[in-house]
Amino acid sequence: MIEVISVRFNSKGKSYYFDPKGKTIEVDTEVIVETSKGLEFGACVGGNFSVAADKVVLPLRPVVRLATDADKALHAKNKAKEQEAFRVCAEKIREHELDMKLVDVEYNFEGSKILFFFTSEGRVDFRALVKDLAGQFRTRIELRQIGVRDEARMLGGLGICGKPFCCSQFLDEFQPVSIKMAKTQNLSLNPTKISGTCGRLMCCLKYEQDAYEELVKNVPKLDSYVETPEGRGTITEVNILRQKVKVRLETKSGDPVMTYFPIDDITFIKTGKQRRAELLAESKEQGEEREKRKKK
Repeated sequence: MIEVISVRFNSKGKSYYFDPKGKTIEVDTEVIVETSKGLEFGACVGGNFSVAADKVVLPLRPVVRLATDADKALHAKNKAKEQEAFRVCAEKIREHELDMKLVDVEYNFEGSKILFFFTSEGRVDFRALVKDLAGQFRTRIELRQIGVRDEARMLGGLGICGKPFCCSQFLDEFQPVSIKMAKTQNLSLNPTKISGTCGRLMCCLKYEQDAYEELVKNVPKLDSYVETPEGRGTITEVNILRQKVKVRLETKSGDPVMTYFPIDDITFIKTGKQRRAELLAESKEQGEEREKRKKK
């Protein structure tokens, strides 16, 4: 096991493990850490704890020091400069008539590089833009194209549930989400109802998928022909979470009777397709019998 702390570099970003170097660091403590890009200012979101060695990318980079007042002042100064850099870059994009949308700007802690995040539907030739920005700010410039999910994480907002976006609150990484998950969970396949503000399928579809996959193993499919305590019938509705099905029972009068049954009280006989084929064969056989009688 390795002792680590978890550090986040902005309120909506992913958290990373760092070596506390024997220091006891509490949550919300601001720290200066060593990264592949140099020194960075971050906040501890997980105090000293141990993780398995296979969960950590070694060698683990260290915490250099707890943030001093001077560090905090420099960080605040960088945040203020980010706003000006955003304004300048947006103007330059309009001047160059580039098909791109500026999303966010980040100064590194030492002020040696400015990172501009943008979205675009295709590839963008921004070489002239980088040249202009480098001349304006006299430092290293990097433009990074991101996806619409990353844009939603950076900008934040409220989802259709009325709560802040999951991606901007606690998700470290985006998980693959498919339309099959919506089908398994019996959700409407209307894109406007299962898509987030970013336009992609909602991340929360992933949360309950494992539970649904486990529950659906015991549930007969819609249109199945089953045996119930009250007779045989066809499943017309499935409630996976309540583990109940609605069955259209066969009656002598021919009038449909709809009744709910727990999954444990029914027995699967055959699929709806097999049942229809059986009824069709019976109907054909009865028709042939009537024709024989007529001939006699």
